[in-house]
Parts: sequence; C-alpha cells; structure tokens
Amino acid sequence: MSHTATLVWGDHLLMGHAPMDELHEEFVEIIALLQTAEDSELPKLLQDMQTHLQHHFAEEDEWMLSTSFPPRECHIDEHAAVLKSVAEVREKLAEGNVAICHDLVRALADWFPGHATHLDSALAHWMSKQRFGGKPVVIRRNIQTSASD
Repeated sequence: MSHTATLVWGDHLLMGHAPMDELHEEFVEIIALLQTAEDSELPKLLQDMQTHLQHHFAEEDEWMLSTSFPPRECHIDEHAAVLKSVAEVREKLAEGNVAICHDLVRALADWFPGHATHLDSALAHWMSKQRFGGKPVVIRRNIQTSASD
C-alpha cells in the first residue's frame, strides 16, 4: 500500500467542461483505488487504469484536433508518454515488480493536478470560447478559507 496521500476528487479539479470533468473524476477514482490497493489487486487495477487512459486521452486528443487547439502537439505527446509508461509498468508488474507499480501510481497522482490545471484547463477554456464566446464558469463549492478570512 502507498504511503502518500490519496488523490481525492474535488471542486479544485473541475475544468468547466462536463465531459472532461467526468473523465477526470474517473481517473481520480482509479488512482485512489491503486493507492490503497493490496499488491494482489494491482494487475487488475493497472489494467483498468490503462483502459481508462486510452479512452480518456483519445477523447481529449480528438477535442484538440477537431477544434484546432493551438498547443495540441505537446499535450498529445504528453498523453502518449503516459500511456507508454503505463504499458511498460504493466509488463514489469507482470514480471513481479510491484515497487515500480507503486512508483508509477505516485507519479501519476503527483502529475495529474498540474496537468489538469495547466494543459486541460487551457483546452476547456479553448473549447468554451469557441462554442460560447468565453471561458467556462466553474463554481467551486468546497473552497477552503484561511482562519484570517
């Protein structure tokens, strides 16, 4: 089991494009399962993650291509690199290397918030601007305030 904090879905990860938000929530749910899984559960869960990411990234890649999203190449390349890493780790896990699977899960949990905040939010803004003329409106209900507020 992982010793890092479990990635949890929350309003802070909303992008304002419902289909994207649904994909992201599913990703976070699978990561949380992987972070708390017993070693015997890892092969099935990592397969589930790979299947999810293939669909997830295909959707986002299609949105980028169909809307001529300007920085699409680096975003698509990042998706391909993540898929390659997951496939490689699945092979190593099948050979009995559990530690590399835990490392990948930690890396994905660390990578995702930044990827979503920077690359995916830009895509959500782009699609919203093309469709509606402006950025998406995102209502964050669970904003935490400091004690001095």
